Order: sequence, then structure tokens, then C-alpha cells
Amino acid sequence: MQVIETEIEIDAPALTIWEILTDFSAMPSWNPFIRSISGPLTVGARLVVEIAPPGRSAMTFKPEVLTVSPQKELCWRGVVVSQHIFAGEHRFQLEPALGGRTRLIHGEVFSGLLVPLVMRAEMLEATRAGFTAMNEALRLRAEKAGRRPAAKVS
Repeated sequence: MQVIETEIEIDAPALTIWEILTDFSAMPSWNPFIRSISGPLTVGARLVVEIAPPGRSAMTFKPEVLTVSPQKELCWRGVVVSQHIFAGEHRFQLEPALGGRTRLIHGEVFSGLLVPLVMRAEMLEATRAGFTAMNEALRLRAEKAGRRPAAKVS
């Protein structure tokens, strides 16, 4: 088993971050790691996800949605052949932080017989770098959204 876990504090409410994470149509415009996602955001559904770890070729996979808990958690699992051969469980968790901020915990657990072959040190590091780049891009987008002036009421 291999685990990658990253986290970042974002000066925005969980609602703003959730809306950005689940607006799949806008994802290519801001996300340097997850280039696209399509499919229904419902437990048991299959998504089509394209990722591009830094310095690596893009990969497309079709994970199953495991958890959709608005403003709290989004989780999916991708499997190659079977769960025992290779699986990756990807998770975004949103937790309240001081001052109206939100902590994003973004990680993945890789399991199965092929993990030592597929997830070598360089691939783990590229994936971690991709998570970190995505986290920072999400932070910038959410904090910018949070600073928009309120609409004037006439």
C-alpha cells in the first residue's frame, strides 16, 4: 500500500471550495493536475477522469464514486483488473479552520499487487507534486471568488 496525503488551508468557506471542485465543466480552465472530469456526481456512478502528473503522460480512468457529502467529502475509487491487482482511492475532505477558513485534505491510497511496480518513487513524487499544484490552484481560485464584491442592492 502507498499513501499520498496533502493539505492546504484556504481563506474561503467550504461551500465555495465545494462548488469549484464539483464544477467539472470549469476544471480544465484552472486545474493543472485533473484536466477533466465528466459523469454524474452520485454514489455508485462512474466518472471519466483525466489526470496529468507533472512530467508524465496524461492518464484517463473511470473510477466509481464512493462518497458525495457536500461541503465535506468527495471520494472515488479506480480499479485496474480487480481491487487486489491495483486500486486507487482518491479523497477530497473539507474541514473547518479558524477564521472562516477551510482545510482541504487531498489524498489517495493505492493498494494491490501492482503498487510496487506502478507507484515507484518517481511516480509517487510526480503525483504528490500534481496534488500540491492542484491544491494551490484551488486555493487561488477560491480566495479570488471570496473577494468578489457583493452585488449592489437597489
